[in-house]
Amino acid sequence: MSPATKGKVLLVLYKGGDHARQVKQLLGCLENELGIRDFIEKNGYELVSTDSKDPIGESEVDEHLKDAEIIITTPFFPAYITKERLAKAPKLKMCVTAGVGSDHIDLNAANEHKITVTEVTGSNVVSVSEHAVMTILDLVRNFVPAHEQAVSKGWDIAGAAKDSYDLEGKTVATVGAGRIGYRILERLVAFNPKKLYYYDYQDLPKDAIDKLNKASELFNGHGNIVERVENLEEMLGKSDVVTINAPLHEKTKGLFNKDLISKMKDGAWLVNTARGAICVAEDVAEALESGKLRGYGGDVWNVQPAPDNHPWRTMRNKFGGGNAMTPHISGTSLDAQARYSAGVQSILESYFSGKHDYRQQDVIVIDGDYATKSYGERHKMK
Repeated sequence: MSPATKGKVLLVLYKGGDHARQVKQLLGCLENELGIRDFIEKNGYELVSTDSKDPIGESEVDEHLKDAEIIITTPFFPAYITKERLAKAPKLKMCVTAGVGSDHIDLNAANEHKITVTEVTGSNVVSVSEHAVMTILDLVRNFVPAHEQAVSKGWDIAGAAKDSYDLEGKTVATVGAGRIGYRILERLVAFNPKKLYYYDYQDLPKDAIDKLNKASELFNGHGNIVERVENLEEMLGKSDVVTINAPLHEKTKGLFNKDLISKMKDGAWLVNTARGAICVAEDVAEALESGKLRGYGGDVWNVQPAPDNHPWRTMRNKFGGGNAMTPHISGTSLDAQARYSAGVQSILESYFSGKHDYRQQDVIVIDGDYATKSYGERHKMK
């Protein structure tokens, strides 16, 4: 670190290469640095950018964490900020997630070191909810195998149609009905589902339920389609499509394992745009290949980037389809990148000014404790 600077900001992003040079709106790439270099340097800080985050202990992240004051990383290409790394970062004051989801950070260890952890809450809401609905349609309509036929000069109508269904009239459920889960329900009303279920620790507000039911009455001719189910297994057993929109914590890690999947309706579709580790990768692949699940899709993986031999890369159902996986892109559309870039700058402005007047919803841990009681209860290890 230069002696003339106030401190070091470490920025960890993936390489965009020619894509980043062609499209400057790809702010989440290493080459474009969230568009914040000038801002950081004008505030007297040094910015170091890298994509070298692995292996832990031998990367540029490890080298620079020794004297970094702030580290910024993303959920799409995360630098895992472990307890061991934090122990070797004596000057670190803040971890910022450029996006949403800070499970790549050991939050308990951050509290022990009184390191503030923030993220740009809400920046991904529209993008992820749209991606989830797209993935549901991809699976239900068997889009991927049909598209593969088109680009490979095939024309086997029966081969694609034998596993293609309508979304209309199906029962769809969300595990988690927060900002994203609710917006998925909003968007699904237009497809005239039979029923929309949600599983959450609390009821949705009455006006939110009324909005969905009134929209269904207007567009579909019938209301009262939204219902909270307090027993997860009961909900899974009567749902054609299940979408996961819950945070990753001790109670949800590995939640969708062989046992829970066995409680699902035979031939159901499962969509996960939350966190890959909520599902047991091998159990999902086995359920898809056996026919218990008709399809699985999403964009989150339990290890990111996913290794070449990850079972979700090659798994198929008995018809040769049912896989609608993408890299972790749902929350990083160009519009979302603009939002989380602006959000990171806002967080840094609050820090640099010394006011620390962050948006309440952006703060995960601060002053050695969780910012909200509910978040702390979910994440603190017993």
